[in-house]
Amino acid sequence: MLELHVFGPAFGQPDPSPFCMKGIILMEMSGLPYRRVRGNLQKAPKGKFPVLRDGDKIVPDTTFIRVHLEQAHGIDFDKGLSAEQRGTAWAVEKMLEDHMYWMVVQERWANPANFDRGPRRFFDAVPAPLRPLVVAMIKRQVRRSLHGHGMGRHSDAERLALAKRALEALAGILGGNPYLTGPDPSGADATLGAFMIAGLCEVFDSPLRDALQDHANLVAYAGRMRERYFNADAASAA
Repeated sequence: MLELHVFGPAFGQPDPSPFCMKGIILMEMSGLPYRRVRGNLQKAPKGKFPVLRDGDKIVPDTTFIRVHLEQAHGIDFDKGLSAEQRGTAWAVEKMLEDHMYWMVVQERWANPANFDRGPRRFFDAVPAPLRPLVVAMIKRQVRRSLHGHGMGRHSDAERLALAKRALEALAGILGGNPYLTGPDPSGADATLGAFMIAGLCEVFDSPLRDALQDHANLVAYAGRMRERYFNADAASAA
């Protein structure tokens, strides 16, 4: 059986990583039998989750997981979409993954109060004497990544302006549609759904969440995606 290696539920969400939620939604969309595994990040090929194990083949990164499912299992996540719709869907995915993702990271890792509410828990398994050193090292790495990307060089006000512009674009593209490209979910909904669910996380002090809640269609969309693809998670936790 296929295995999707993820972090596991945290912060009141199916997974603390929007990329792991994207991977889960892709697997649910595929209809293929699979199981979720709490993975060992130290063994992940690229040091990130999710990772798909398909027999002897290991596939890291959600984009390549999707490609693998399409090529190895004949799944067409964009069945029936026009070339224009496919192009729009891809552009939305990359705006979320290469732009908005870093806003989420900034909020959760660079804000001391948010870090204590969430990411600090990732280090609970580290032996207590080493924990402060490991936490400091990883936080420095995250700050360097944010600075290298560019998002970490902006002020809070500038990041919020960018977030609002991105959310306005997403709300405009979605419009009154139930899903990104129409009445049925397509591959890009795995990404949009994951990021909207992550953006609404109530654990953190989040101007991004406040901005998202200004768009009723995005909030309703996040609810639909969560109910459709994670309803079983809620039922099993009840």
